[in-house]
Amino acid sequence: MKNYHANHDSADILVIGGGPAGIMAAGRAGESGAKITLIEKNTGLGLKLLLTGGGRCNLTNSADLKKFISAFGKNGNFLHRAVSVFSNKDLITFFNSRGVPTRADPDGKIFPSDDKARSVLAALSGYLKTSKVNIACGSQAAGILTRNGSKIEGVKLRDGGIVRSKKLIIATGGVSYPQTGSTGDGYALAKQCGHTIIPLRPGLTALESDDLFIKDLQGLTLQGVELSVLINGRKAAAERGELLFTHFGVSGPKLLIMSAIAVDALLEPGNKVELSVNLAPEQTPAELTAAIQKYFAGNGAKTFSTYLKAALPASLSSVFERLSGIARGRQCASITGAERKKIAELFGDFRIHITRPRPIQEATVTRGGVNLAEINPRTMESHLMRGLYFCGEVLDLDGITGGYNLQEAFSTGCLAGQSAAAALE
Repeated sequence: MKNYHANHDSADILVIGGGPAGIMAAGRAGESGAKITLIEKNTGLGLKLLLTGGGRCNLTNSADLKKFISAFGKNGNFLHRAVSVFSNKDLITFFNSRGVPTRADPDGKIFPSDDKARSVLAALSGYLKTSKVNIACGSQAAGILTRNGSKIEGVKLRDGGIVRSKKLIIATGGVSYPQTGSTGDGYALAKQCGHTIIPLRPGLTALESDDLFIKDLQGLTLQGVELSVLINGRKAAAERGELLFTHFGVSGPKLLIMSAIAVDALLEPGNKVELSVNLAPEQTPAELTAAIQKYFAGNGAKTFSTYLKAALPASLSSVFERLSGIARGRQCASITGAERKKIAELFGDFRIHITRPRPIQEATVTRGGVNLAEINPRTMESHLMRGLYFCGEVLDLDGITGGYNLQEAFSTGCLAGQSAAAALE
């Protein structure tokens, strides 16, 4: 690793940030033969990458371009050029050609065949070497040097050193998982150049609840339930899958996908946010009511508690019984039609009050970031500062789970590196 000292170093293109976006940008730019320098404040590259997918590294998804764009919501169209230039198929070929075979799960998620993020990082490190990129770990940018406030001239480092460069690519990530170095450094650098930062919020995050029964359900996972986010009683989003109860509230892949809607609603004063869980999604309310009535008619001597223990996990059956308002020990034969209807409604609409998201530092991704209106989507270059480029999570881009966010990092990084190198000619 090379370390810098004041006024001793220069580069044609300087990349700040050694995550997926920064590595891809530096490697792609290096293929042009230009002098590329990559600085990373950590002692090693790709620390957050090593944590992705639980260490298995969900590289991308087999989805088509249209689905990739839709995975990023209202900002998705910004990615059209980047994902077209470096698609999921290009990414798979990239890793396959560097000794990292991949496999696809039935849901479209693409992983390295050995399920090891370290294999991915090793391939990326090899890419930097073959592209002859100068790497400086333990170096942190403190400010951007410009000419008359309109053109990039380099970067001042935290230790007082200076790196001169004609082009600068910021790939510093967001603020989630700060222990990996993602502490929002790029936002301050962007602001220095006049860029607007869309307010930061947690993305793909677990949600907290103040319901007293949550502690009783901690550790419970429900499979195949239907989840709906309700804003002031109206359905705002729905997914079917698993739900995990934690000591603070709820989590799980499908909940994470819908979390952005809940988070944005919680930011508005006065909104009531709830999660509705349909515990029996395969049955209509009428079918469920009929099934309950049939069981009670044929098992009149059995207690309601016995019925619930057979129908639900133990911890949930106890909570369900309390919420139903039906006294313990009641025999099924004594339960009225109105009570049966309430039981069916509770099965179809088990409500959980949501109070807030988990802290942004725990979120899978950071929502918000550098305003996309100030970036050229065809090049990733700033509209405000010549020679300044952005890529990866520092941008106001966040997708659903399933490999989309890593593909965004690789695609925008590739386009930024390619564009910066082309601009040198």
